Amino acid sequence: MMALKEIIAIVRPNKMLATKKALEEMGFPSFTAFKVLGRGKQGGRLKELAYRVSPEVAEKLETSSYGFIPKRLLLVVVPEAMVPKVVERIIRVNQSGEHGDGKIFVLPMEGVFRVRNGEEGLEALF
Repeated sequence: MMALKEIIAIVRPNKMLATKKALEEMGFPSFTAFKVLGRGKQGGRLKELAYRVSPEVAEKLETSSYGFIPKRLLLVVVPEAMVPKVVERIIRVNQSGEHGDGKIFVLPMEGVFRVRNGEEGLEALF
């Protein structure tokens, strides 16, 4: 069986459609996405959200203990040989050079099975 890897990408919500399109163009139209909240080393400061709320609300949120920023978490399983290309593409689509661009994690995948018919490995993915 071909070695598979799971890529977990955390990206900005406004980059979700571009990321989806990039994955589809690479031949990976199937993935799972979640709405999540998180914070990085910037401490969850909401400066980047200031355009959505009034300055007073942004300041109040920033000083509260709820300093979490909305993100999207994507899970996609790819053949091991494709990991560098997929990671590079996700970075290219999401990189702005600002705090909060996201993170990408690559994990080993022990196996994958399609529940409907019991297929496994690549057959279960595509």
